Amino acid sequence: MIADFIEWYNALASYMQVFWTIAIVTSVVFLIQMILTFVGIGDTDADFGGDVDFSDGSTLDVGGAMQLFTIRNFINFMLGLGWGGVCFASVIPNKFWLTMVAILVGVVFVLVFILMYRQIFRLEKNGAFVITDCVGKTVDVYLTIPARRSGKGKVQVSFYGSVQELSAITDEAEAIHSGAKVKVLEVIDDASVLVRSL
Repeated sequence: MIADFIEWYNALASYMQVFWTIAIVTSVVFLIQMILTFVGIGDTDADFGGDVDFSDGSTLDVGGAMQLFTIRNFINFMLGLGWGGVCFASVIPNKFWLTMVAILVGVVFVLVFILMYRQIFRLEKNGAFVITDCVGKTVDVYLTIPARRSGKGKVQVSFYGSVQELSAITDEAEAIHSGAKVKVLEVIDDASVLVRSL
Protein backbone atom coordinates (compact mmCIF):
# COMPACT_ATOMS: atom_id res chain seq x y z
CA MET A 1 0.00 0.00 0.00
CA ILE A 2 2.83 2.39 0.86
CA ALA A 3 4.53 1.45 -2.40
CA ASP A 4 1.30 2.28 -4.30
CA PHE A 5 1.10 5.65 -2.54
CA ILE A 6 4.74 6.45 -3.39
CA GLU A 7 4.16 5.45 -7.00
CA TRP A 8 1.01 7.61 -7.20
CA TYR A 9 2.80 10.53 -5.51
CA ASN A 10 5.82 10.34 -7.84
CA ALA A 11 3.51 10.34 -10.86
CA LEU A 12 2.05 13.72 -9.85
CA ALA A 13 3.27 16.99 -11.33
CA SER A 14 5.72 18.78 -9.03
CA TYR A 15 3.27 21.58 -8.16
CA MET A 16 0.61 18.98 -7.27
CA GLN A 17 3.11 17.20 -5.03
CA VAL A 18 3.53 20.51 -3.19
CA PHE A 19 -0.23 20.97 -2.79
CA TRP A 20 -0.75 17.37 -1.63
CA THR A 21 2.16 17.58 0.84
CA ILE A 22 0.82 20.81 2.35
CA ALA A 23 -2.72 19.39 2.51
CA ILE A 24 -1.72 16.13 4.24
CA VAL A 25 0.79 17.60 6.71
CA THR A 26 -1.41 20.52 7.78
CA SER A 27 -4.46 18.24 8.07
CA VAL A 28 -2.60 16.06 10.56
CA VAL A 29 -1.36 19.10 12.53
CA PHE A 30 -4.84 20.65 12.45
CA LEU A 31 -6.50 17.48 13.78
CA ILE A 32 -3.96 17.16 16.60
CA GLN A 33 -4.43 20.84 17.46
CA MET A 34 -8.23 20.54 17.55
CA ILE A 35 -8.17 17.36 19.65
CA LEU A 36 -5.82 18.93 22.21
CA THR A 37 -7.95 22.07 22.37
CA PHE A 38 -11.30 20.33 22.84
CA VAL A 39 -10.10 17.78 25.41
CA GLY A 40 -9.09 20.71 27.60
CA ILE A 41 -5.32 20.50 27.36
CA GLY A 42 -5.35 23.82 25.60
CA ASP A 43 -3.02 24.95 22.88
CA THR A 44 0.08 26.99 22.44
CA ASP A 45 -0.51 29.98 20.25
CA ALA A 46 2.30 32.28 19.26
CA ASP A 47 2.40 35.37 17.15
CA PHE A 48 5.28 35.98 14.79
CA GLY A 49 6.70 38.53 17.23
CA GLY A 50 7.81 35.70 19.48
CA ASP A 51 5.26 35.95 22.30
CA VAL A 52 3.87 32.59 23.37
CA ASP A 53 0.61 32.10 25.23
CA PHE A 54 0.30 28.82 27.11
CA SER A 55 -3.31 28.17 27.99
CA ASP A 56 -3.87 27.00 31.55
CA GLY A 57 -6.46 24.50 30.32
CA SER A 58 -9.25 26.00 32.45
CA THR A 59 -11.00 27.47 29.45
CA LEU A 60 -11.04 27.18 25.71
CA ASP A 61 -8.13 29.30 24.50
CA VAL A 62 -9.43 31.53 21.73
CA GLY A 63 -7.53 34.74 22.31
CA GLY A 64 -4.81 33.90 19.81
CA ALA A 65 -7.34 33.04 17.12
CA MET A 66 -8.63 36.63 17.25
CA GLN A 67 -5.25 37.98 16.10
CA LEU A 68 -4.30 37.69 12.47
CA PHE A 69 -0.70 36.45 12.69
CA THR A 70 -0.71 33.34 14.85
CA ILE A 71 0.49 29.78 14.46
CA ARG A 72 -3.13 28.62 14.53
CA ASN A 73 -4.07 30.92 11.67
CA PHE A 74 -0.93 29.97 9.74
CA ILE A 75 -2.01 26.30 9.98
CA ASN A 76 -5.55 27.27 8.90
CA PHE A 77 -4.15 29.20 5.92
CA MET A 78 -1.89 26.35 4.84
CA LEU A 79 -4.79 23.89 5.26
CA GLY A 80 -6.93 25.98 2.89
CA LEU A 81 -4.02 26.50 0.50
CA GLY A 82 -3.21 22.78 0.27
CA TRP A 83 -6.77 21.52 -0.10
CA GLY A 84 -7.72 24.44 -2.36
CA GLY A 85 -4.93 23.47 -4.73
CA VAL A 86 -5.89 19.79 -4.61
CA CYS A 87 -9.63 20.34 -5.08
CA PHE A 88 -9.45 22.93 -7.87
CA ALA A 89 -6.64 21.28 -9.87
CA SER A 90 -9.12 19.41 -12.06
CA VAL A 91 -11.00 22.59 -13.08
CA ILE A 92 -8.13 25.11 -13.23
CA PRO A 93 -5.31 23.74 -15.41
CA ASN A 94 -3.22 26.95 -15.30
CA LYS A 95 -0.69 26.71 -12.43
CA PHE A 96 -0.65 30.47 -11.75
CA TRP A 97 -4.43 30.79 -11.42
CA LEU A 98 -4.65 27.56 -9.45
CA THR A 99 -2.12 28.97 -6.98
CA MET A 100 -4.06 32.26 -6.73
CA VAL A 101 -7.31 30.40 -6.05
CA ALA A 102 -5.56 28.18 -3.48
CA ILE A 103 -4.21 31.29 -1.69
CA LEU A 104 -7.72 32.78 -1.69
CA VAL A 105 -9.11 29.56 -0.19
CA GLY A 106 -6.41 29.77 2.50
CA VAL A 107 -7.45 33.34 3.36
CA VAL A 108 -11.11 32.27 3.50
CA PHE A 109 -10.17 29.42 5.88
CA VAL A 110 -8.46 31.91 8.21
CA LEU A 111 -11.45 34.27 8.20
CA VAL A 112 -13.95 31.45 8.78
CA PHE A 113 -11.97 30.08 11.74
CA ILE A 114 -11.55 33.55 13.26
CA LEU A 115 -15.32 34.08 13.07
CA MET A 116 -15.98 30.61 14.47
CA TYR A 117 -13.65 31.15 17.44
CA ARG A 118 -15.18 34.56 18.12
CA GLN A 119 -18.61 32.93 18.37
CA ILE A 120 -17.24 30.26 20.71
CA PHE A 121 -15.60 32.98 22.81
CA ARG A 122 -18.87 34.90 23.04
CA LEU A 123 -20.77 31.79 24.12
CA GLU A 124 -18.12 31.02 26.73
CA LYS A 125 -18.13 34.62 27.99
CA ASN A 126 -21.94 34.88 28.04
CA GLY A 127 -22.22 31.63 29.96
CA ALA A 128 -19.73 32.61 32.66
CA PHE A 129 -21.29 33.50 36.02
CA VAL A 130 -20.22 36.90 37.40
CA ILE A 131 -21.49 37.54 40.93
CA THR A 132 -21.79 41.31 40.42
CA ASP A 133 -24.50 40.64 37.81
CA CYS A 134 -26.78 39.63 40.72
CA VAL A 135 -26.96 43.14 42.18
CA GLY A 136 -30.51 44.51 41.85
CA LYS A 137 -31.99 41.12 40.94
CA THR A 138 -34.76 39.28 42.75
CA VAL A 139 -33.67 35.85 43.97
CA ASP A 140 -35.10 32.96 46.03
CA VAL A 141 -34.08 32.17 49.60
CA TYR A 142 -32.90 28.57 49.81
CA LEU A 143 -31.80 28.41 53.45
CA THR A 144 -33.11 30.82 56.11
CA ILE A 145 -31.06 34.01 56.40
CA PRO A 146 -30.53 35.01 60.07
CA ALA A 147 -31.41 38.57 61.15
CA ARG A 148 -28.92 41.46 61.61
CA ARG A 149 -25.97 39.72 59.94
CA SER A 150 -25.86 37.15 62.73
CA GLY A 151 -25.23 34.34 60.27
CA LYS A 152 -25.45 33.32 56.67
CA GLY A 153 -28.27 31.74 54.73
CA LYS A 154 -28.42 30.70 51.11
CA VAL A 155 -30.05 32.12 48.01
CA GLN A 156 -30.44 30.62 44.56
CA VAL A 157 -29.81 32.70 41.46
CA SER A 158 -31.01 31.65 38.02
CA PHE A 159 -28.35 32.62 35.48
CA TYR A 160 -28.47 31.79 31.74
CA GLY A 161 -30.40 28.60 32.37
CA SER A 162 -28.26 27.40 35.30
CA VAL A 163 -28.85 27.87 39.02
CA GLN A 164 -26.11 29.30 41.23
CA GLU A 165 -26.16 29.03 45.02
CA LEU A 166 -24.72 31.93 47.05
CA SER A 167 -24.34 32.71 50.74
CA ALA A 168 -26.51 35.62 51.88
CA ILE A 169 -26.77 37.99 54.86
CA THR A 170 -29.29 40.67 55.74
CA ASP A 171 -29.48 43.81 57.89
CA GLU A 172 -33.17 43.25 58.64
CA ALA A 173 -34.44 42.78 62.21
CA GLU A 174 -36.11 39.46 61.41
CA ALA A 175 -34.84 36.34 59.71
CA ILE A 176 -35.83 35.76 56.11
CA HIS A 177 -37.20 32.25 55.71
CA SER A 178 -36.80 29.70 52.92
CA GLY A 179 -39.00 30.30 49.90
CA ALA A 180 -39.09 34.08 50.31
CA LYS A 181 -38.15 36.45 47.52
CA VAL A 182 -35.36 38.92 48.24
CA LYS A 183 -33.49 41.62 46.37
CA VAL A 184 -29.69 41.58 46.14
CA LEU A 185 -28.33 44.91 47.39
CA GLU A 186 -24.59 44.38 47.11
CA VAL A 187 -21.83 41.82 46.80
CA ILE A 188 -19.97 41.07 50.06
CA ASP A 189 -17.29 38.76 48.66
CA ASP A 190 -16.80 36.24 45.86
CA ALA A 191 -19.58 33.98 47.15
CA SER A 192 -21.77 36.17 49.42
CA VAL A 193 -24.36 38.87 48.90
CA LEU A 194 -26.36 41.31 51.04
CA VAL A 195 -30.14 41.04 50.54
CA ARG A 196 -33.40 42.55 51.77
CA SER A 197 -36.99 41.34 51.74
CA LEU A 198 -39.38 42.43 49.04
